[in-house]
Amino acid sequence: MAETDFGFERIAQEEKARRVRRVFDRVSGRYDLMNDLMSFGLHRVWKAFAVSVARVRAGERVLDVASGSGDLARAFAARGAEVWMSDINGAMLARGRDRMLDAGRLAPAVQCDAERLPFPAASFDCVSVGFGLRNMTRMDAALAEMARVLKPGGRLLVLEFSQVWQPLRKPYDLYSLRFLPWLGECVAGDAAAYRYLAESIRRHPDQETLRGMLERAGLERVEYFNLAAGVVALHRGIKLL
Repeated sequence: MAETDFGFERIAQEEKARRVRRVFDRVSGRYDLMNDLMSFGLHRVWKAFAVSVARVRAGERVLDVASGSGDLARAFAARGAEVWMSDINGAMLARGRDRMLDAGRLAPAVQCDAERLPFPAASFDCVSVGFGLRNMTRMDAALAEMARVLKPGGRLLVLEFSQVWQPLRKPYDLYSLRFLPWLGECVAGDAAAYRYLAESIRRHPDQETLRGMLERAGLERVEYFNLAAGVVALHRGIKLL
């Protein structure tokens, strides 16, 4: 039976989606507050940078995969794009949909697995995924699906935690592996969920490896931008054909 990582644990591939869904069911209510606390508000800057690099124009169609509470989706909508939100987790998707409505905007919200997107080929001008790729069981399959639904000339943006600058790794490990679970327990009442999220970062491909994965998925001109000394990286690839 094929296995995959769930944090530092090895589990059957068929189990990961269910266990990830359970994590986000538990944390959905405090997800946005925890994001602000964990990143000291920097996640807003990282997402704003991703939106600027996407160069989305009014009228373009954007698919935000693993949309969660919808920060990227709302930012693209504010630029006049036709935005579709998707997420495998119903609780997170509902939160994102509600926040989009609170902002006075409408966007279709589709609960689906990123490895099997229910959209025709060449449907979108831009596809984004923010802090969701590392939670997917078969990242190669998910990236291939994102490339499939892009139009020729379309852009894929992957914003994700990555490999921090070597001199900062020890303090970063102390912060993320020790402090974050404690914070998760205090604020969200769930240390285990935030322990998994911290561990999943350590199992995520580094910047160069992820660039190769985007290229194998059919993207070209792939480049990445390190943010906060590599704590986060934004990858951008273009589907030329």
